[in-house]
Amino acid sequence: MKLFDEESFMHQLSIDCVIFGYKDAELKVLISRINMKQSFWALPGGFIRHEEGIDQAAKRILEERTGLKDIYLEQYHVFGEPNRINHEVFKGLTTLREEWVNKGILDESGIQWLAKRFVSIGYYALVDINTTHPQKSELDDSVDWYNVKELPTMIMDHNDMVAQALETLRLNLDRKLIAFNLLPETFTMREVQELYEAIFDQPFARNNFQKKILDMNVLERLEKKFTGAANKAPYLYRFQK
Repeated sequence: MKLFDEESFMHQLSIDCVIFGYKDAELKVLISRINMKQSFWALPGGFIRHEEGIDQAAKRILEERTGLKDIYLEQYHVFGEPNRINHEVFKGLTTLREEWVNKGILDESGIQWLAKRFVSIGYYALVDINTTHPQKSELDDSVDWYNVKELPTMIMDHNDMVAQALETLRLNLDRKLIAFNLLPETFTMREVQELYEAIFDQPFARNNFQKKILDMNVLERLEKKFTGAANKAPYLYRFQK
């Protein structure tokens, strides 16, 4: 079966995913580099099968790209401007047409299909980066984590997708208590503060921040974290699901 079989998917409708991870005090986004002679970067995405619901398709795409199930996933915007067409990628496809057709990845109709305008449903996901195993698709040269403040220039409106997803994440962070999806199962209060500072790109006063988080009454305090240092060891916490 071809990778892109137009008859198997909803016509001109796609899903693009902003997958957020957190490591080394940096908020990161998973981005793939398309396997072409000229470098193109893009968000992980895919198409919706006729027998799938939209959320079901998004979960399948996320599992294919991260190896994870049951992760936080939310639809946040639909992107459908009239000029939303893969002009750059289509030009790259013409140079790889023979190779990809021979490999069974695409046929001529599939190439023409990808050159048309697509409406994309945007989702964002929050993952524990330490348990994620990014997977390349047949079209990818690489797939890596990038600091959200140092993203490459991506195809079409994918950089705008990240900006809108980040704004939505900030708005929902406390209301939906979703920040803890980016942390391992146990963490220190300092690690929570560093995560918030990375998401909002600004520092917070330690005492005020700690009071705010504890007043939410969503954390369970565990034993102290052994650091081997002479100073007072911090407590570990975990989210009360």
